[in-house]
Amino acid sequence: MARKTYYRFAPAQPGESAVAVLFARERSEYFSLPECDVWPRSRDARNYAGHLPVIAHPPCRGWGRLRHLAKPVVGERHLAIFAVEQVRRCGGVLEHPAGSTLWDVLSLPRPGDSDLVGGRTVSVYQGHFGHRAPKHTWLYIVGAPSIPPIPDGPLPEGRVELMGQQERERTPLLFARWLVELAKSCEVLHGA
Repeated sequence: MARKTYYRFAPAQPGESAVAVLFARERSEYFSLPECDVWPRSRDARNYAGHLPVIAHPPCRGWGRLRHLAKPVVGERHLAIFAVEQVRRCGGVLEHPAGSTLWDVLSLPRPGDSDLVGGRTVSVYQGHFGHRAPKHTWLYIVGAPSIPPIPDGPLPEGRVELMGQQERERTPLLFARWLVELAKSCEVLHGA
C-alpha cells in the first residue's frame, strides 16, 4: 500500500517564493510581492512543474457570462482546465468569474460545497478588495485548512462590462495579498 504524505511548505525565507502565480498579467500586482513566483504569458504557465501552492488566474473570456461576445484564441479554454489540475496537484486557489461554465464542465463544487479531492468553492466580490466594480468571483480552493476573513460592506457601483480589458482583468493589490495568504496555508495529500 502506498504511503500518503502531507506536504506543507515551510514559510519562505527572504528572497524565496512561497507561491506560484499562474496566468498573471504582465504588469500584475503580484510582481510587487516578493513571495510570489509569477508566471505571466511570457513565461507560459503551461510549463509550470513545481510544487509550490498556486494561485491561478486562467483566461476566463471563453467561460464567463459574456462568453458569447468573446473571441478566445484556439486552446485558450484549455488553460483553465490545466489550472484546475495544478490547483489539485499542488494546492492553492483558482479564480474565475461567478457562474463560470468551467464549474459545470469539470463538475466543480458550487459555493459552500466541496468535492472528492477536498476542493471547495467560495464566493467573493473583488469590490471588497478595491476593484472599481463589484466583480463577483468564485474561488476553487484545494488544501486550505481555513479561509481568511473576507472583507464586506458596501460594493462599488462600477460595471465590469464598461471597463477596458486591463482594468477588467486587474487583480487589486489587497486581493492579491489575500490570495497569497490563502495559498500559503494550503497543503495537499500526495500518494508516495
